[in-house]
Amino acid sequence: MELLSSVFAPGGELPQRYTCEGPDVAPPLQWKGLPAGTSSLALIVDDPDAPDPARPQRTWVHWVIVDLPPEAGGLAGEGQALPSGGRQGLNDWKRAAWGGPCPPIGRHRYFFKLYALDCKLPQLAQPTKAELEQAMQGHVLAQAELMGTYQKQAAH
Repeated sequence: MELLSSVFAPGGELPQRYTCEGPDVAPPLQWKGLPAGTSSLALIVDDPDAPDPARPQRTWVHWVIVDLPPEAGGLAGEGQALPSGGRQGLNDWKRAAWGGPCPPIGRHRYFFKLYALDCKLPQLAQPTKAELEQAMQGHVLAQAELMGTYQKQAAH
């Protein structure tokens, strides 16, 4: 299983457009090679480098999505609606939405983690990352990861 984006390479820098220094829209994502029996997909985007990569203290959650239809092939991003059935959970800003990179100091890593599940999770309305991870236990068929980085531009 593979997770890709048309706007940044694995390990590459996220364009400013997808951060707090731009319009802060979600980047487009594509997936392929899902295992047989995949009923739904879940996505978690988080930053383990908060607040300072030299002294990380917590993992900051930027996006949570549950019940994505596998046949969608990806997310359009750019502020467009999720594929039918997909629902956004709560990020660490307590919003059911994409919250783009906005690192206070240094270059942070942003992990886009896609999970192929053998079921749907309709009981989760707006799950947090922890609630989603708990509900997924025993249902993950495969996982793919895409990592991008971002550092705020220097003040002009």
